Amino acid sequence: MFEEINRKKQILDSRRPFNKTIIKNLKKYFDVELTYNSNAIEGNTLTITETKVILEDGITIGKGKSLREHLEVINHKEAIDYIEDIVNKNIDINESVIKNLHYIILKSIDNENAGKYRNVNVLISGSKHRPPEHFLISEKMGKLIKWYDVNKNKLEPIMLAAEFHHKFTYIHPFTDGNGRCGRLLMNLILMRNGYTITVIKMQDRESYMNALEKASTENDLEAFINIVASAVDRSLDTYLYVVTG
Repeated sequence: MFEEINRKKQILDSRRPFNKTIIKNLKKYFDVELTYNSNAIEGNTLTITETKVILEDGITIGKGKSLREHLEVINHKEAIDYIEDIVNKNIDINESVIKNLHYIILKSIDNENAGKYRNVNVLISGSKHRPPEHFLISEKMGKLIKWYDVNKNKLEPIMLAAEFHHKFTYIHPFTDGNGRCGRLLMNLILMRNGYTITVIKMQDRESYMNALEKASTENDLEAFINIVASAVDRSLDTYLYVVTG
């Protein structure tokens, strides 16, 4: 799979720079795709069509949809814009970037905890994994950044992004929003390495969550890396369809 991904990436890179119409079209498409799927994985009930209407038309959806669900859509799109800006400015991952990203995800939803490491212990429903105690979070996150700095030029980028995502969600540094933050940080790493924005699909939620659980409880990341690689491959196909016609 990695050989095929590299082949597709080389073809895509050979077509750069893309024209502005293609960039705009892909941006709108993936803003909706990533926002809908990432929020849906966390339980947001807005459909992909409703997500598109909120983002592109600014229309509020009725029929019992909550203000929180609307804010999750608006904030997530802003969070995508933030990581794209970080990539364009060639800023690397650090704890400030992570906290700023989390703040955007949770602002106006939970201002008390937005952008702040948790100060309570937490349990994850349906998981055997118990995240580290809250007083260890700062130390664990510092070690995560050091791990990233050591490995960012050693590991294959997809493996680097997948493992960082896993390590981040294993620590579970925030009271809420860890999954969305982790998937965006995964994308930040991929994009810094020249890959396309990548979407973990809602229909793959069960296998994605099971693979994360296996990585957390058995330290076996093979299935999780394969899921991320498959998502990268799918996104490259989408880009190539638009770019090459």
